[in-house]
Amino acid sequence: MADNAEHDKYAEQRKMLAGELYTGADPYLRQLHKEAQEKSAKLALVRHEPEKYIEAMRELLGSVGDDKAIIESPVYFDYGKNLHVGKEFYMNYNCTILDCARVDIGDNVLFGPSVQVYTAEHPVDPAERLTGLESARPIKIGNNVWVGGGAIILPGVTIGSGVTIGAGSVVTKDIPDNVVVVGNPARIVKHV
Repeated sequence: MADNAEHDKYAEQRKMLAGELYTGADPYLRQLHKEAQEKSAKLALVRHEPEKYIEAMRELLGSVGDDKAIIESPVYFDYGKNLHVGKEFYMNYNCTILDCARVDIGDNVLFGPSVQVYTAEHPVDPAERLTGLESARPIKIGNNVWVGGGAIILPGVTIGSGVTIGAGSVVTKDIPDNVVVVGNPARIVKHV
């Protein structure tokens, strides 16, 4: 009898969520990605129908803090279900969330247009990269955070509460509470 691990369709997903190397082209992960795209399209279709809208958002995301959350389309997710948003979350147009690991976003968080949140990472060694393996690290964003348009948040970052991230900034490391950061890489320019 064949080893059960060979037929475990959830094995790569478990590795992905555990932060281990996993095969991104795994058939089950590809199916989940396709479902997230379909749910994102549905979300856009019902944007101005409040009851259907919040229902569609709850189907797409892992959790939603309240019925005041707004996600403008177009929006792009890897899976959607690994994203958890707090109360009064707002995401402007053209944002991308590569939620291969968990993404936790607090209350009263605002994303400008084209914000990108990447949990996924690929090996830096070219030979290892050719294997198709990748990994992911979670991202946490506190309460009362403003992420300016075009900002990029990289894998494994924790952003404190009361933070403002300037437009176009690239967040490569953790950010403490109550600061303004700008630049590439993002650096503290003001304490508030």
